[in-house]
Amino acid sequence: MIAVTGDGKADVVSELNAEIELPDGNGAAAAARAALRALLTGWNLTDEDWLYDATLIVSELVTNAVRHGGGLLALHVHASDGRVSLSLTDNSARMPHRRDTDERSAGGRGLVFVDAFAQTWGAHPHGPGKQVWVQLTPYPHQS
Repeated sequence: MIAVTGDGKADVVSELNAEIELPDGNGAAAAARAALRALLTGWNLTDEDWLYDATLIVSELVTNAVRHGGGLLALHVHASDGRVSLSLTDNSARMPHRRDTDERSAGGRGLVFVDAFAQTWGAHPHGPGKQVWVQLTPYPHQS
């Protein structure tokens, strides 16, 4: 990771963390995509294909939290040595699960996308609700 100091010099940073507060409701997924893209770009993670996957994943997680999670509480982003993880905390203790859906179904494919584009994901109880976490695929090394 590269961070720019106040004097404009670049320093190598081994670990970065952020918490993003999002609105609850219909605008939450779009806000999460925009905020995550801005954050990761600010952390010098600018590969477009990788960013697309990251924003798709966060959109699916936030949509699930809004629809099924009893209210979205927080999105946490952690980066260390080219690895980025996301975690979302909501108010529902109901654990997410991948649903088998047919192609005509209007919903239910969110975790299919997460499975396809993330390295791994899971969930665990957190307070009265749960925390869903995702380890993104490693950031591609720039030559």
